[in-house]
Amino acid sequence: MQQAEGFVGILAADIHFPENCSLKDKRQYLRSLKAGLARKLGASVAETGFHDLWQRSRIILSICANTCQEAERALDLAVSYMEQRDYQLAGIYREIVKVDGD
Repeated sequence: MQQAEGFVGILAADIHFPENCSLKDKRQYLRSLKAGLARKLGASVAETGFHDLWQRSRIILSICANTCQEAERALDLAVSYMEQRDYQLAGIYREIVKVDGD
């Protein structure tokens, strides 16, 4: 029997919203960002930090892929997508996890 395997790309990003003046503004940006990443890449996205700060956020996204190269390419596309928005990426952490199964 052939062993199944896959890969999960994980990307954590700290985002700075220099033009924001309220949590409501930040939530609108994040809603749009999460929907765009889900639509374009099939990514699952969650805000994981700085919930109470209106100019800062941390998100983590995950993308499943058949190969490590596909996962890397998808994370590259996610970073490019985020760099084209009206905010600043303050830090990025990425990891690819290999998942083996029976």
